[in-house]
Amino acid sequence: MHQKLKTRTISPIHIYTQTTWVYTSITLHDSSTERKMTKRLNYQQIGSGKDIILIHGLFGRLENLNMVAKVLSETYRVTSVDVRNHGDSFHDSVMDYPTMAQDVVDVMQHLNIDSAVILGHSMGGKIAMELALTSPERVEKLIVADIAPVEYPPHHNQIIAGLKSIDLTAIKQRKDADKQLAQYVDNIGVRQFLLRNLVSENDQFSFKCNIENIDINYPSIMKTYQGSNTYNAPTLFIKGANSDYILPEHRGEIVRLFPQSRARVIQGAGHWLHAEKTVAFNRSVESFLGSH
Repeated sequence: MHQKLKTRTISPIHIYTQTTWVYTSITLHDSSTERKMTKRLNYQQIGSGKDIILIHGLFGRLENLNMVAKVLSETYRVTSVDVRNHGDSFHDSVMDYPTMAQDVVDVMQHLNIDSAVILGHSMGGKIAMELALTSPERVEKLIVADIAPVEYPPHHNQIIAGLKSIDLTAIKQRKDADKQLAQYVDNIGVRQFLLRNLVSENDQFSFKCNIENIDINYPSIMKTYQGSNTYNAPTLFIKGANSDYILPEHRGEIVRLFPQSRARVIQGAGHWLHAEKTVAFNRSVESFLGSH
């Protein structure tokens, strides 16, 4: 008999829109030379206490979870990482989940973190699940934001094509790139998110994320855990009510791989639930951590 996934719905909560934070005791790992030599992920730390590691999603960067890190840092030492081929981390032609999970383990070893709470959003959630299933001794508790342990059909083709089509030599300001990308991506919010990867140095624009490597590895990114292990520690899946990334038909696989899992649904939120309903998301995380 299948164990039922416990579900709790959270009422809509006002969106907290502040996006600029003043941090204390931030440690930034920003040596590009060292990262290239060691292939260690770029990371940022804030706070003190027990360890929690945050992993962003596809086309993102560690700053995407700053509003989560700020709140958690009041109780935890929070380490946010840039996934390979994203942010200020190294670029590499390999981008499968076992390799990306090992990247996180390498950071933990570098920081002398034996185990931690792992929180991942979207692709970062799949990395977090891979880590929990293959190195459970490293993961005290697992939090997965709006992703399921299933293989998804390709659904970023227009985004990848749009990003690859941008003529960086013709860009004088960010809105020039937005005009080009708009031919492929209608949603202005999605375009704004994607174009956060666009940076200017010496009057030349470039992308922080490696679009070519992401494109080559996209079939692997859509895949899921391939082994037979289970993770038998407290696990929370947080779903945006307006998102279709976690569906009722995924429940059986979730419970099979994560027998101690529970779920929370945030009303009024889509896939970027941590940004759309920050207060509700943080309360969900804190409630879960405080109850175990």
